[in-house]
Amino acid sequence: MANRQVAFAEISPSEFFYRNRDLAGFSNPARALYSAVRELVENSLDACELFKILPEVTVTVSGLDRDSEEPDPKPYVVTVRDNGPGIDPRYVPNAFGRVFFGSKFLLRQSRGMFGMGGTMAILYGQITTTKPVTVVTSFDGNTTYTFDLMIDIQANRPIVLRRESQHGDGSTGTSVKLTLEGDYFRAAQKIQDYFKQCAMVTPYAKLTHVDPQGRKFPFERGTSAMPNPPEETLPHPYGIDVEAFRRLVKQSTQTSLVKFMSSSFHRVGPKIASQFLQFAGSDPNKNPGELTSEETVRLVEAIHRFDGFLQPDASCLSPLGSEILDAGIRKELQPEFAATSIRPPSAYSGYPFIVEVGLAYGGRVLSPGVKLFRFANRIPLLYDEASDVSWRVISEEIDWKRYRIPPEAPLGIITHVCSTKIPYKTVGKEYLADRPELERELKNAVRDVLRQLSGYLKKKGSMEMVKRKLNIYGKYLPLIARFSTNLAKAKRPPRYGKLLGKRDSPREEQRRIEEYS
Repeated sequence: MANRQVAFAEISPSEFFYRNRDLAGFSNPARALYSAVRELVENSLDACELFKILPEVTVTVSGLDRDSEEPDPKPYVVTVRDNGPGIDPRYVPNAFGRVFFGSKFLLRQSRGMFGMGGTMAILYGQITTTKPVTVVTSFDGNTTYTFDLMIDIQANRPIVLRRESQHGDGSTGTSVKLTLEGDYFRAAQKIQDYFKQCAMVTPYAKLTHVDPQGRKFPFERGTSAMPNPPEETLPHPYGIDVEAFRRLVKQSTQTSLVKFMSSSFHRVGPKIASQFLQFAGSDPNKNPGELTSEETVRLVEAIHRFDGFLQPDASCLSPLGSEILDAGIRKELQPEFAATSIRPPSAYSGYPFIVEVGLAYGGRVLSPGVKLFRFANRIPLLYDEASDVSWRVISEEIDWKRYRIPPEAPLGIITHVCSTKIPYKTVGKEYLADRPELERELKNAVRDVLRQLSGYLKKKGSMEMVKRKLNIYGKYLPLIARFSTNLAKAKRPPRYGKLLGKRDSPREEQRRIEEYS
């Protein structure tokens, strides 16, 4: 038998996603167009919120050839412009032309997780239309920089085709213009739903969408209140594995284990660090850089057994809060009744998270039945609803009969999870995993808003019953008054308006006298 040799090769991150772009949500022209819009909008919103700038984002989708009658799929030009802080021109080529380069790798709450969403949109546009992306940005208002970029897919590096600068107009912000193959006919509804739900969860943002027909869909700002910007935090011991521990040791400049533990982990002070090292049987004065592989493994195993670490707090998170969530619900859904429930901070695997749930009942927007709106770190999740833990909670874990809500009641349930690490099941960020801690908090929050709705419906039913009784009294009291007047041979009928909660006007009193005289 002839000898066979297996060839080995290495591919870059951009090459990998070029071959497996469906993993990032670019599986077909319709999904790709929606994903490109979403990724670029979320980059703009993250940048604005981090600097406490009330966001103004304009998204224009137009055909490459405006006069063309070519059917979908066909090339579309997507332009996203914001009023954010802008980008230092030193970082623009890598930020838009290199996969896994960005500002999303800190342990901090943000919409993006991998620093690749916007770059994937550019990569998809390049491989379907061979057109470069144009980035225009100003970070100081004095100078505006323009770049034309493409990606060297095999080397995972940017190719700068053009770089220009000119005097700015005093404003900051970034505009990204890319061309990609899309199917707007099939993506239109998802894109519209995305903007409506985005306006619900970011009511402090002014969003504008212009479609290929030139129609403008504005989503005005509903409040000027913004959540506090998220802060970077340290990793929690319960979320650490051996590899992460080794990296922390390599980055640290501390010369003793007790100082290393208290400076490298969330909510670990010198006292807790000393207690843990005593529990692990390690010398608190040992230099962490001198740990052997066996000692490192034993130390990490001890971390997971030690129950003296404090649970992570939520000071690093940026939840919406009841006021902003309520403003968004009322602005977009215009309900008859709205309620919110903000759960206390919790944690899974050492990552803090907060669950916020809103409820909307009635109004002109909602249709009969239950409609679920899912959000994670303010990202609307529009695909794979049946796989999400929120859907499982409201469809399987809630006893709806207990709250006496009619089956066909027009009801909207809004779930929002914010965390330093959202437990997505896929790179496409469309649904959340069934974490027991997450399921528990969602269940308690949904029950809370349903109790509030149940109380409202009970009160509303009581008021309607009183109204029906008053209508009956209003019908028969005049007849009784007339009969009583005739029976008593009185010249003036009795005043019965007070019994109906009314006060007779002089004209009404004169009318009754004339009627019964």
